[in-house]
Amino acid sequence: MPEEEKSTLETIILAGVAAVTKTAETAGELLEDLVKKGSITVEQGKALNEELKHSIKEKVSDAKQSVQSSAVSGIVTKMDKLTPEERAKIRAKLDELEKECEDKGCEDKNIEGKDSEDTNED
Repeated sequence: MPEEEKSTLETIILAGVAAVTKTAETAGELLEDLVKKGSITVEQGKALNEELKHSIKEKVSDAKQSVQSSAVSGIVTKMDKLTPEERAKIRAKLDELEKECEDKGCEDKNIEGKDSEDTNED
């Protein structure tokens, strides 16, 4: 992927994550205000906050997958325009990744080399 496209894609992902984070912060503050005003109990506020966190994690994950899928589609579309040298570089990199995966026994890895399922919990 050309560096300019990669940079643009990273910027889009970061902007999306920042928007979701800001929304979560604002929602958390709103919940705190409601608890202070007595509109909801502390327990209800905590439950809503946990539900919000879970929902946000799902949305970030979905957005990330969508962006990755979009990036892959863009790469595949442009493959017919590659020079033989560029295709050879891609083949070499794919062979390298495949061998690395075989050596480590991995089956389903994403671009960063982490498991596809996000197991990181707060």
